[in-house]
Amino acid sequence: MNEAVNIENPEEFDPETTDGGDYGDSGPEGQEDGAEPVDLPAGEAAQRAAAVGPADEPDELELAYGEVADLKDKLLRALAETENLRRRSEREKAELRKYAISDFARDMLAVSDNLQRALAAVSEENRKDSPELGQLLEGVELTLRELQGHFDKHGITEISPMGEKLDPNLHQAVVQLDHPDAPHGTVVQVMQPGYLIQDRLLRAAMVGVAKGPPAALTADGADGNGAAPHGSHNVDTQA
Repeated sequence: MNEAVNIENPEEFDPETTDGGDYGDSGPEGQEDGAEPVDLPAGEAAQRAAAVGPADEPDELELAYGEVADLKDKLLRALAETENLRRRSEREKAELRKYAISDFARDMLAVSDNLQRALAAVSEENRKDSPELGQLLEGVELTLRELQGHFDKHGITEISPMGEKLDPNLHQAVVQLDHPDAPHGTVVQVMQPGYLIQDRLLRAAMVGVAKGPPAALTADGADGNGAAPHGSHNVDTQA
């Protein structure tokens, strides 16, 4: 029946259209060769792009910011280390200026001791009886005063602990003496004066300390000085 219709209407039947190459453009083989790809939904396309695209690679701007922060941290650390080094150098330089003459000053203390012993060896009566001896001692006194002036100029001061409480940091106790009026541990004799250079000990003073007045034993078995009845007095002799 279809053939009859085609025969009756020859205009509608076109062999070239039916059997020609244009038919292949709309068939399955045409889709493989020249058809455009099928458009995917927007969400699925975005997911595929996120999975395989270059988004996983770090951003160049973020890398630059990270490098800048790292370099800034290193710069601050270097500046802090430089400032600490400068302060340490200044402190060491100041200490060197203050204490550079410590060894020389310690040797000069013996000169001062000998001059003081020379003046103490002559009494006032002998000085009055011998004018020549008096003039000699005046020269010794002038020399001692000049030496002490130089000590003061360089920050060297004398320690005179007579009547003070024993200080192990400044005094060296070499003997204990009976002294009924002085409390226990009080300096009652100075055999050799001590000296400081600036705020540092140059030489400890050699002193004698009082044992203290005798005291009756207390109820806990200790004497009035806080020591055991049969124990010895412990005195720190290191300056």
